Amino acid sequence: MAGETDLKTLLASMTPELLAGTYVFATLAPGVAQPEGLEPVMVFREREGTTLIVTEEKAGAAALIASFRCRMVTLNIHSSLEAVGFLAAITTRLAAAGMGVNPVSAFYHDHLFVPADRAEEALELLMELAEENRV
Repeated sequence: MAGETDLKTLLASMTPELLAGTYVFATLAPGVAQPEGLEPVMVFREREGTTLIVTEEKAGAAALIASFRCRMVTLNIHSSLEAVGFLAAITTRLAAAGMGVNPVSAFYHDHLFVPADRAEEALELLMELAEENRV
């Protein structure tokens, strides 16, 4: 099941969706087990430790030290993992508005973690970008 690779099609067809909840990035030192019942939306292991993206509520309940209060935007289009320029176009648009973003690509979709207090603005910028590419 191959995803879309054409940049114009990706941009024009994406339907960004702001998901409920506030997320944070937390880290565990090497060798430290993930707390039971945490259910992160992303886990990434690096030499320095394991990064978890988890709801703020779950991080607090597990007494994790966390940073970057953010909201999750899913770009509802099945983008290929080999697509060129899709996230570059999106992050460039958000950067032009002075907004940092942490993108995560999964098999079916790309997801953006944007500052919690600017999530609605990010959604508007993404919808504008999609509309511009439909003409």
